[in-house]
Amino acid sequence: MNQPQKTQYIRTTVLYTKGDYILFRDPELFWLGKPGHTFVGRVERSYPSADDSKILYDVMDLSVGCFRKGIDPDYMRLLPANDAMHDIDTAPLNGADAGAMSPAAVAWLRQYLQQSSAPLPRQS
Repeated sequence: MNQPQKTQYIRTTVLYTKGDYILFRDPELFWLGKPGHTFVGRVERSYPSADDSKILYDVMDLSVGCFRKGIDPDYMRLLPANDAMHDIDTAPLNGADAGAMSPAAVAWLRQYLQQSSAPLPRQS
């Protein structure tokens, strides 16, 4: 007789530091289907919960400039710099058609060329 398999979720603990950019989803608003449930924020402070069971965070909601206190890290995800800068880091810099590059890559390239007379960095 086959036993049903139990799914086990492994949740890793991430410790966020001041200045980290995060994505937060308000679980109540999300499960109720209400708008405004997800926002980009910046970690401002961390502290232990009242029962010391986890670390809570105070976060600046960057979309509205509002300070949110006591954010549960289970509903936060780090927004790594590598993801935000990927298009710039991988932009074809030698003879590329600017139309094929993302707007962020083109903006970076224009700024770099205006600020520096040094040659473009080599791609590896």
